[in-house]
Amino acid sequence: MEKRIALFAGSFDPYTNGHHDIVRKASALFDEVVVLIGVNINKRRAFDAEAMCQAIQAAIDADGLNARVVIHAGLVVDYCTDHHIRWYVRGLRNAADYNYEEGNAQVNAMLNPGVETLYLRGGDNVLSSSMIRELIAFGKDVNEFVPAPVMKLLKM
Repeated sequence: MEKRIALFAGSFDPYTNGHHDIVRKASALFDEVVVLIGVNINKRRAFDAEAMCQAIQAAIDADGLNARVVIHAGLVVDYCTDHHIRWYVRGLRNAADYNYEEGNAQVNAMLNPGVETLYLRGGDNVLSSSMIRELIAFGKDVNEFVPAPVMKLLKM
């Protein structure tokens, strides 16, 4: 029987409790979840991708989730194709997220019709990475919005 592997991608700059909730839900549905940190060479990251990768993996391991973290600079659909991943998981907070994600799903389907996009609802009261970065910039405590291993990274 083929192993059911899903991919969940994002910049995770930083990784939030909302992201972790999606990984937790996907882990219950699939044999393995690959959490892909997408690196855009044209954008500056607030937090080092390798350090974030380690912090995310620590959060995943602490919860005993069947997931692993990778870093990739390229199209998500190409990673799926190269690694024989058929399911691409996306988290939704609201209708605006759905509209944005549906456009991406259509392009991915054109590039590889074998990759199916699945939407999972994010938990309540989750903040976006950009909002967390803004709160940090103003010296606010974001402890309740990110997993503990990520919080250690943010305090550095």
